[in-house]
Amino acid sequence: MEVLYSSTRNDGAKVTASQAILKGLADDGGLFVPDHIPSLECSLRELTGKSYQEIAYEVMRLFFTDFTKDELKNCIDRAYDSKFDTPIIAPFAEAEGTYYLELFHGATIAFKDMALSILPHLMITAAKKNQVQNEIVILTATSGDTGKAALAGFADVEGTKIIVFYPKDGVSPIQEKQMVTQKGDNTFVIGIRGNFDDAQTGVKKLFNDQELVKKMAEEGLQFSSANSINIGRLVPQVVYYVYAYAKLLEEGKISDGGKINVVVPTGNFGNILAAFYAKNMGVPIGKLICASNENKVLYDFFVTGTYDRNREFMLTSSPSMDILISSNLERLIYRIAGNDAKVNAELMHSLSTTGSYEITQQMKEQLADFYGNYADEKETSQRIKEMYENTGYILDTHTAVASAVYKKYVQETGDDLTTVIASTASPFKFTRNVMNAIDEKYNAMSDFELVDELSKIGNVAVPNAIEEIRTAPILHDTVCDKDEMKTVVERLLGIDS
Repeated sequence: MEVLYSSTRNDGAKVTASQAILKGLADDGGLFVPDHIPSLECSLRELTGKSYQEIAYEVMRLFFTDFTKDELKNCIDRAYDSKFDTPIIAPFAEAEGTYYLELFHGATIAFKDMALSILPHLMITAAKKNQVQNEIVILTATSGDTGKAALAGFADVEGTKIIVFYPKDGVSPIQEKQMVTQKGDNTFVIGIRGNFDDAQTGVKKLFNDQELVKKMAEEGLQFSSANSINIGRLVPQVVYYVYAYAKLLEEGKISDGGKINVVVPTGNFGNILAAFYAKNMGVPIGKLICASNENKVLYDFFVTGTYDRNREFMLTSSPSMDILISSNLERLIYRIAGNDAKVNAELMHSLSTTGSYEITQQMKEQLADFYGNYADEKETSQRIKEMYENTGYILDTHTAVASAVYKKYVQETGDDLTTVIASTASPFKFTRNVMNAIDEKYNAMSDFELVDELSKIGNVAVPNAIEEIRTAPILHDTVCDKDEMKTVVERLLGIDS
């Protein structure tokens, strides 16, 4: 059955999957959502024994219905290949009776690789399907991980340019070095004096700047996005939750039809929304546990039904979650509003004008499958130390937030269902915070000394993504104010005259 896509803010014209992927963001500023969430067409038992690539095809073909079998399989095979350091793609680590789904074995050692390895191939295929002659300019904001993963995915891809904005002082040293050393004649990296929300808001404004869009079109250029606002980024994330369930079933960790809980550390909400989509496809997921850091706007939302970004922005040791505008939450709001674009648009207008919105009691009741909580900096650090001392397993700062929140959930509810925690980044991306949590003596070491020490105490090899930036030259050093983003983009694209 064909799946078409429409904007969360307009019930009007529907577009195909390939058109939605190309556009990234709807013209009205809304996000593309499927007209229905398709059900899996084979049983989860039938998926046991299948490779990650095979399961990816079974999931994606249901959403991307205007792609042919060959087109989709070609995208999948190109994405999930030797860029990953394990043929399993997303292995499990069991610690303290919980299953950590390691989503950091790709080229940039963060979960964003799971989607951004395939998005360039989906986009180029989509461009050909729609006879697009323009050069595609990927414009994206990052809180640390998306930027590098997108840069790596799109570097030197013919017919594309990629421009990434990141908060200059809001990412880890390793995250920053990964980005500013990125090779590729079509890659541009800009630090902004501001936080991630400033970068994300600035990018959305550029997408909706009709003067700029017209100017670009005259030069044979058009915008698209690599952020999780792009449906071509979100759907590949659904895959690993289906895969996780099939693997647990295959290994006899759960019985056929047995429920699991899923815990996701998130600021943007896209990664847990993907789990929600998997649940709606037929994966027996019980609770969707949304873990926040000290920027706990999502926790407050689940507790009160009010989303309020009018608060102090906190810089934490889990910077990829330092977000107060959770863009992907809009897709969930649209759904619990009964797929009513008008209601959703009103709420999003309230968010943009007042910084907050409140959902109805009826809408709140539809969030019963979600549980929200948060871990502060001290709790996050303690969880890293505790896990290492108890098991030898080393968590990154984001996964530690999830693990700490999961402990709170179990203590609060007594729910002992088999649980999968999305492990979203390698600890090697956040060595200083991770090692300091284990023992403060490590603070005296340099960043790369810490890398080697982490390798030693964790008994794991230093990932290639880290090795290759040890001595890599800085290739991107542009920094701008948040209100200069348009000027910078015009200059980089050569349309500033």
